Amino acid sequence: MGTKLPEPAPAFDGAPSARRYRGKNKGKRWSRGTDTELAVIRLPLDVHDPATRHRTENLFSAMWCVKRALQRDARAAVDAYWAGDVRRETDARAWRLELGLSREGMERRAYRHMENAKHLAHHVTKALAMHQADEVFETSVSRHLFPDSSGRRHGRPRVGRWWDYTRIPGRARSHTTARKWETFRLHGTLTGHLDTYRHRSLDRTVTTPEQVAALPAGTGVLEQPRHLPTPMRPAGRIETGEVTAKKSPKTRAATWWDHTGPLAVVFTGGADSPHGDLVLPVRLPSGSGRWPRLLHFLNNPDSWHKIDLVRRRDASAPGGWAYEAHLMVLTGGYASPATKTRRTAAAALERVGGIDGNVSNLSIVSFPNTFAPTDGDVKATRIAPSAEELAALAKARRKDRGRKRALDRSRRASNPGQYQPSKCQQARAERRQAAGLPARTVHTPGGARAANKAGVPKQAYRRDSLSAGYRLNRARLAEAAATQAAAKDHRVRRIAEDITADHVANLVVEDCDIRTWYRRWGKALQATTPGRLITAISRECEQTGGRMLRVSTFTTKLSQTCFCGERVPKTLADRIHHCPACGLTGDRDKVSAALCAHVHLTDPDDPSTARLDTVQA
Repeated sequence: MGTKLPEPAPAFDGAPSARRYRGKNKGKRWSRGTDTELAVIRLPLDVHDPATRHRTENLFSAMWCVKRALQRDARAAVDAYWAGDVRRETDARAWRLELGLSREGMERRAYRHMENAKHLAHHVTKALAMHQADEVFETSVSRHLFPDSSGRRHGRPRVGRWWDYTRIPGRARSHTTARKWETFRLHGTLTGHLDTYRHRSLDRTVTTPEQVAALPAGTGVLEQPRHLPTPMRPAGRIETGEVTAKKSPKTRAATWWDHTGPLAVVFTGGADSPHGDLVLPVRLPSGSGRWPRLLHFLNNPDSWHKIDLVRRRDASAPGGWAYEAHLMVLTGGYASPATKTRRTAAAALERVGGIDGNVSNLSIVSFPNTFAPTDGDVKATRIAPSAEELAALAKARRKDRGRKRALDRSRRASNPGQYQPSKCQQARAERRQAAGLPARTVHTPGGARAANKAGVPKQAYRRDSLSAGYRLNRARLAEAAATQAAAKDHRVRRIAEDITADHVANLVVEDCDIRTWYRRWGKALQATTPGRLITAISRECEQTGGRMLRVSTFTTKLSQTCFCGERVPKTLADRIHHCPACGLTGDRDKVSAALCAHVHLTDPDDPSTARLDTVQA
């Protein structure tokens, strides 16, 4: 091969090594229980201080260098693995270990990169590099080498983009050793945050987070300044509760673990960092309506598990990025009292239902579980975008096109030598030359990119000069896309709640590959988002206590079948079901959704075991 592979990580075979590594943990290893849930809360961070923001940006830049190097190593090692046919057929596992295609091998590579690039130690620690290597192994190497339950493999590992690097994975705290977090740590208390930033109009008798959570919505709780001050590390001596031989109390130096003030995320910095701890203040919601949720996640520090440092595009923020701490908590997600009441009522419904999804709408039909008319009516619902939603989507598309055109014009104006004049510009130049007029300089060429005979651009896009306006518009475009995605998620969650409340939490849906739909009707699917809808409904069914089952389209053929069992072939253009045998005429989507309720599965986890019960139908 032309590319020289990095030195592979040695496989452990019990032989003595010149370099010593930490051995296995001799204590009992902590493991999360099978019934222990996980939930995540986003905590906005204040990085208004230029020095703090500079350190945070350097941290992301250094971690991106580590991840990029690991991705390149993984790609080269994977290519060598598939090229070694004889070694792979003889002993694939030994061949992978020799190439370092294992979790430990990727971690050793990360350590070597940190040792070779001395500047990385000023910003990151080996614990961060280790968990970055674990993420690369899980998301790139493991998914490519080993197929999933359906037999599919992910593609060859590739190197991502700097703008897509938005998360630094942290390490979970120790649940067997007190006060041990090796990467990002959350210090402070909810009570301390309330005492520090207490709202001036808040009743003085309200002193605890539990009392704040009981206040009516709309009550001001916190009065946080625009620029939060950085909490100071506790100083002085703290009594340990023990006494010396002379009966005097023992003391120790105060640390961040003794901080009981406002919440802050603390990172010790790199091993060779001269700047000390990186302290990022946390900003909490100021209204009382969000405090029951804060109380659920933040009032019990023993349930805090891990913190990931995340950034997202924000054109209005200094530097163009807003930073958040994603705190993983060993507890279930928060549900309001109204949500719990609604889910309890939905779980008590004794009904069965089916869903039929297509490009333009989603149809849901449910029956009483006894299928007797005396036990309840048949309910049918069609989910389709309203005229207001379609108008808002069209407006968003126009803005998106305008932003992209502005980006293209800005790039062309900053790099005129990399583009050819358009046909109109060339014709105008020829007319001026024929008329004897002086040539006019074209500042923004509108033609194709300058390329060689093979169509490859002469200069890579990453080498182009980009103006400050281009970067600002690009950030606004990414921010608008994230806002639209969040709005779509909120819409489908609201629809899913209504469906489970009106119909039932046990539903059946056809197992369709929506990716093929996007290849043909991608623009239309942006309005209906059937994939988001079905995923949200499935999640809501599970949280309500039910389940959404998926059935194969090859064994059921619901869109080509009637209630009487007669085969009724239809094309995609036929939206009305008409059975020549029994004379049934109705909407094609609702008929398919109704038939879903009569499908039985031998194995609920295997869609291919689904069979339509035509007698029951």
